[in-house]
Amino acid sequence: MAVKPSSKQKIMIDLQKLNELNADGCAACGNKFTLGETAVVACGAWEGGAKFIHEKEAVWDAESRSFVERRCFETRRGKIG
Repeated sequence: MAVKPSSKQKIMIDLQKLNELNADGCAACGNKFTLGETAVVACGAWEGGAKFIHEKEAVWDAESRSFVERRCFETRRGKIG
C-alpha cells in the first residue's frame, strides 16, 4: 500500500502564510508565492532544514515519507550529474 502525504505537510497559501513566506520566497525556485497556491514542507539542498516550497517543485518520497525538492530528489536517485 502506497504511503500518502499527511495534511500537515501541505497547505494552501492564505494571506497570513503569504506574508510569512514571501520575505524569502520559495527556497526551490526563488519565486514568490501567490494566494491560493499549494505549498509543501520539503527538504532540499538548502541550509536550515525543511521549508515551504511550491508543490510543483517537490516530489513525494514514499521511502522517507516526506516531500523532497525535485532537483535534490533526482540527484539522490542518480538522474542528474
